[in-house]
Amino acid sequence: MQRAGAAQLILEDRLGPVRRVAGVDVGFEAGGAITRAAVAVLRYPELAVLETVMARRPTTFPYRPGLLSFRELPAVLEALAQLPEPPDLLLCDGQGIAHPRRFGIASHLGLLVDIPTIGVAKTRLCGTHEEPPHQRGAWAPLWAKGEMIGAVLRTRPGVKPLYVSPGHRISLESAIAYVMACCTRYRLPETTRHAHRLASNLT
Repeated sequence: MQRAGAAQLILEDRLGPVRRVAGVDVGFEAGGAITRAAVAVLRYPELAVLETVMARRPTTFPYRPGLLSFRELPAVLEALAQLPEPPDLLLCDGQGIAHPRRFGIASHLGLLVDIPTIGVAKTRLCGTHEEPPHQRGAWAPLWAKGEMIGAVLRTRPGVKPLYVSPGHRISLESAIAYVMACCTRYRLPETTRHAHRLASNLT
């Protein structure tokens, strides 16, 4: 299913004006029995929070590396359905095409809801790369089997980089630009930071 989905992805810019950018993150409660999905919608480019939604539902799929979207997306889709209007761009805490079958959670979600998506992961799932330079905005290509599947992006000097990859309906170059535009004083984009606080029950 992931390979079939990957063949349908559009990895070039097919997005209109971006005025509402959203972060998506998922946490778990009750020892993993409950999936807790959060979506934070911010006004772009000001990055002011417009609205937040959350959905909880029983977890029905086991933890399997490389198959996280099957575990997390049911709750994410419920959360997105609560929004009065869809965002123009989604930044997901996870991989886009930087995935063994080129179909991480950002790609899976983007294809399902037909919204441009970017994978913004804190750790590498697959591929190899050089260390990016240490200045803000510097990046190094992430390679797998001779294919550039993402960017290892330094969002702040002196901190660990993020792993950015297109999910659906966006190019790698635009994905990098939007992630950097959403980063202010922190390593993570503001979209992901707000969603993470909700998903982790830190608010």
